[in-house]
Amino acid sequence: MTYPDQRSDTEWQAVLNKEQFRILRQKGTEAPGSGTYDKHYPEEGVYTCAGCHAPLYKANHKFKSGCGWPAYFDSIPGAVKRHEDRAFGMLRTEIVCSNCGGHLGHVFKGEGYSTPTDERHCVNSVSLKFSPDDKAAAGDAKESKV
Repeated sequence: MTYPDQRSDTEWQAVLNKEQFRILRQKGTEAPGSGTYDKHYPEEGVYTCAGCHAPLYKANHKFKSGCGWPAYFDSIPGAVKRHEDRAFGMLRTEIVCSNCGGHLGHVFKGEGYSTPTDERHCVNSVSLKFSPDDKAAAGDAKESKV
């Protein structure tokens, strides 16, 4: 699959730290409860891709799931793509940034959370940056495209 932001691994390594590269580009997972945004619940703002800075989630999409990773019931429309993931002998749905293809985590359905979508986007904190300015969601990722 191709994405608007087509940087090489070398280019990504120049702008991401080792942990960001491992998670965003190599589909890694951070340890549960270790992420900056696991227990971060602002009333306003936008979570963007740590790699390309594309807006992904609004603060009001976030909910307390107790899973050890930031959880969102929905993304900003068009911001996240879904792929079947059969790694480790499991069938899951991987979620990636639709601008750069960076690995965010996985989405789970039907777990019974009282959210509008009954979905849990389980996202690695390392994959995200937070902006308290909601205007980031109104823009696009043009500035970050290479």
